[in-house]
Amino acid sequence: MSDSLFVKTLKGAKTERPPVWFMRQAGRVLPSYLKLREEYTFSQLMQSPELAAKVTLLPVHDLGVDAAILFSDILVIPEALGMGLNFTDSGPKFGKALKDISDPVSTLHPDASKLEYIYKAIDEVIKTKPSDTPLIGFCGAPFTTLCYMVQGLSSNHTFPDAVGLLYQDKKTAHKLLAMITELSVEYAVNQVKHGISAFQIFETHAGLIPSDLYFEMIMPYVRKISAAVKATGCPVIFLPKGLGTGIANIRPEDTDYLSIDWQTPIEVARELVHLEIGIQGNLDPRLLMADQATIRETLEKYVSFGSKHHNWIFNLGHGFIPGIPYENAKMVVDWVKQTNWKRG
Repeated sequence: MSDSLFVKTLKGAKTERPPVWFMRQAGRVLPSYLKLREEYTFSQLMQSPELAAKVTLLPVHDLGVDAAILFSDILVIPEALGMGLNFTDSGPKFGKALKDISDPVSTLHPDASKLEYIYKAIDEVIKTKPSDTPLIGFCGAPFTTLCYMVQGLSSNHTFPDAVGLLYQDKKTAHKLLAMITELSVEYAVNQVKHGISAFQIFETHAGLIPSDLYFEMIMPYVRKISAAVKATGCPVIFLPKGLGTGIANIRPEDTDYLSIDWQTPIEVARELVHLEIGIQGNLDPRLLMADQATIRETLEKYVSFGSKHHNWIFNLGHGFIPGIPYENAKMVVDWVKQTNWKRG
């Protein structure tokens, strides 16, 4: 595995080109995945180690990406904490959101055994993947996970009740964040034990609160997860989407690589982020809805950046969105691989 371009880059080696993979690459844009979804539910694909491994590896075979990311969901943590959760055809649904419970902390009872099927899926991926393909594990960051647990899975992604909890009842918020973090640490370390090559922490909703509040209330919990993973020797990637100029406050001990969203220009991000931290990103996923000539024009702007910076992983500023043509996703991967990155 040390020979993979992705792992080499994570470990600071100089490579001939940046590695490329995509968030939410295992599904959505792949015809092979959509065909599987005609036969199986999302839950069936997740629960079966063989099917989960197959979906995990589809982008490696169909797109040619340099790394696979485990096919799973960040909401497995709330489920293992005791929240009733159903993965329906229209998306996951909680039986009852924490905002509708008078004493939410007392209703949560961690059961780590509910995560065992995910480790079996990792084992199956390790057994069936190409030898030079690294596997990325992940979890949701504590605040994003809390948002869904408190608010429920509504279409309102401003999560007013979850954000309000941070201001109205910090004591309860800290108790919930601590419970999420404790189980997430166990979950992350077990993923490493089962053979992942890197671990990403997804903080999709960091931008919902001021960055100073984020660093006061949330970042200590992120650091606990990151420290536990880094202690195993496994590299950590952290995505704090929407954190803005707050990324300047991320420390090298917090993460090995920082995933940059599409709101922040990549050159600006490199100036803000500590030089010992590598960066990942940050192509706007919506660009992939455009024609290929327009996409290529934007891609070319990354060459000068990629020629100077070896500690950079090519990725999106967030995950694939529904409706992106498969051909465009494949074209981006091919472009990254075929471009002369002028790295000498």
